[in-house]
Amino acid sequence: MQSSLPIKSLLFFDAVMKHHSFTLAAQYLHVTQGAVGQQIRKLEQWLGVPLFIRGVRQLHPTAEASAYWAGIKPALARIQQASDQLRLSHANEVWLSMPPTLAAKWFAPRMEGFLAKCPGTSLHLSADTALIDFERDRVDLAIRYFDGQDPSLDVALLSSDEARLYCSPEYARKLHLKTPDDLRRATLLHTTLQPHWVSWLRQFSTLSDTQIAAIPGQHFDQSILAIETARHGQGVVLSSALLTEAEVREGTLCEPFDARLDVGKGYYVVNAKGADLRPSAAMLKQWLLSIVSTDRSPKD
Repeated sequence: MQSSLPIKSLLFFDAVMKHHSFTLAAQYLHVTQGAVGQQIRKLEQWLGVPLFIRGVRQLHPTAEASAYWAGIKPALARIQQASDQLRLSHANEVWLSMPPTLAAKWFAPRMEGFLAKCPGTSLHLSADTALIDFERDRVDLAIRYFDGQDPSLDVALLSSDEARLYCSPEYARKLHLKTPDDLRRATLLHTTLQPHWVSWLRQFSTLSDTQIAAIPGQHFDQSILAIETARHGQGVVLSSALLTEAEVREGTLCEPFDARLDVGKGYYVVNAKGADLRPSAAMLKQWLLSIVSTDRSPKD
């Protein structure tokens, strides 16, 4: 009579396939490399087929291993998700992920408002540029900057976006920025979030592509750094209004031109499609959408 399927070995096999390494799998599972090897051998013996070809500093899954992993991976993910949901169903805590600049410039000043509305809630905030995988990552909600099209997600628009040009008032006066054509004298601050300088200048200026290419620039992988650089009078930046509201309110940044480029993207609150949000996560989602509505309402 054949022994039962070694369930524990499946978790070790999944970790090795994800990390392409016994060593990294051991670190992920907080066990020794020998323990990983033992569990893989146990699974190979039960299945009756080799799962890996071991070489010098290389590990390659066999064709059978790849096919087997593709078959069991969705089931393992469902088991993990169901287990997390049950374990955390009554926990008064919520995990939220969003881009770093949005977290620092927009969410942080408002976070106290959520905690005051929902006292006792433990909020876990992750500021990361990587896309969230709701089947893999421990996250209830995410704010994602994209076009809103993803069939695997429930999507709610937080704020549509435009590429707006900002600089310090002193910089605008020093360079005599009266029209977009005057930007030939400026330094363009490029960001990965808003890489739209060529499109913006083609739409709002009369500069040729050669003249646009000749404008000096600096490049940033984090929008917060580009915004700070603009605030200190070292260039002009294209940014979202959500990320510059404090500087505009304080007068350290201004929009010298009434010229805003539709970028076809926005900030969306997202969660796994069809997922039952825990009460704390549902309250956070409702609160996020409500404060944007409040921000847009006319002030007395």
